[in-house]
Amino acid sequence: MALRHAVLAALLEGELSGYQLTKSFDLGVANFWHAQPQQLYAELSRLEKDGLIAGRAVVQETRPTKRLFHVTDAGLAELEEFATASAKPSFIRDDLLVKVQAADRIDTEALIAQLTERAAFARSKSDLFGKLLRSMRGERTEEEFLRHGHRVGPYLTCLRGLAFEQGNHDWCERTITVLRERRQTQARE
Repeated sequence: MALRHAVLAALLEGELSGYQLTKSFDLGVANFWHAQPQQLYAELSRLEKDGLIAGRAVVQETRPTKRLFHVTDAGLAELEEFATASAKPSFIRDDLLVKVQAADRIDTEALIAQLTERAAFARSKSDLFGKLLRSMRGERTEEEFLRHGHRVGPYLTCLRGLAFEQGNHDWCERTITVLRERRQTQARE
């Protein structure tokens, strides 16, 4: 997947400025595709040049003029083509896992601290996803929303983000427990 497809998918929510797109990425798309703000702005320029999105200027009285972007028919066709292509499996690439791999040969105190930080981060992201999901579905139950909701795609990707972060949290907590118990056992021996 290229960043262009993630930007096109984000713009399906409606007309967005570059700033709004950055916020949208932080809250939703970053669950499955990370990009820096400068990358997003550069991609907006490329997509507009390629005719996949169109922008319009909005004059603001007290602020600089902003540009709002929306997906064109050509952009929708690009997304359709992308959607029909086979998806490659994802792979984990995480420095923390390399450190855990070496846990039998290193002092685990710093590692436990890093796992604790990661668990806290995962917990806060899980909480954020929970709030986003509740906001998306409003007064509906999850099953009602999944059957009849307006935009189910962002909801489903948010569910995956929630499951991912809950899995990260649970794994970190379990790994911390194992490493602490092993340290105690080794100290008694």
